[in-house]
Amino acid sequence: MKRLINMRLQKFMAKAGIASRRKSEKIILDERVMVNDKIIKELGFKINPDKDIIKVDNKIIYIEEEKIYILLNKPVNYITSVSDQFDRKTVMDLLPDIQQRVYPVGRLDYDTSGLLLLTNDGDLTYKMTHPSHEVEKVYLAEVKGIPSEDQLNNFRNGLSIEDYVTSKAKINIIEKNNTKSLLEITIHEGKNRQVRKMCEKINHPVLKLKRIKFGIIDLNGLKEGNYRRLTKTELTYLKKSHKEDKKI
Repeated sequence: MKRLINMRLQKFMAKAGIASRRKSEKIILDERVMVNDKIIKELGFKINPDKDIIKVDNKIIYIEEEKIYILLNKPVNYITSVSDQFDRKTVMDLLPDIQQRVYPVGRLDYDTSGLLLLTNDGDLTYKMTHPSHEVEKVYLAEVKGIPSEDQLNNFRNGLSIEDYVTSKAKINIIEKNNTKSLLEITIHEGKNRQVRKMCEKINHPVLKLKRIKFGIIDLNGLKEGNYRRLTKTELTYLKKSHKEDKKI
């Protein structure tokens, strides 16, 4: 969002949805507006929304920031965080043109690439990260060795990992050679490093991991390190409840 420094008070009030500029001017002249707890009487008064506290009838007003929804194709070696105490690269470094302060929805590990959603919509973030929000997430996993049919079936039916048992999942071998194989894996949970732990559990540790799909949303040719805005269809999908989605 472009910073609105030194904006006329009545313009700020109009943008905040209080009233039209003309009606806002009357509210100011009626001495109903305070800036930093000082009553403002002149119409030419300018404010800095980043620093000043504006009140109308003793109630703080503000301009609601434009909601933004981003799909990023995250490379490996980036932290899924707004900042990092060890000064490592974060996914925010890949969004230099985004002026709004956005936050990752969920996470991808440092050594995992692929589809990551970011937004400044706190309500939607909460909904999508809540345990009841079950949406299919698809990964491509390059693993050591070639899983047997029994191992694949165990993966599909649920594995005991640490203090939980995974829900049913999908797993198929896409490619294979003598030393490794490429698997397509679909889960609808999102526990920490879950796909990697599941592959380790069947004795085929992950060499490379990439998330390629989140529900109906996919990378669709988006180059690694690049991002795009979500489409209206994708956003509508995210805002719907997934409680009744068909389980795997």
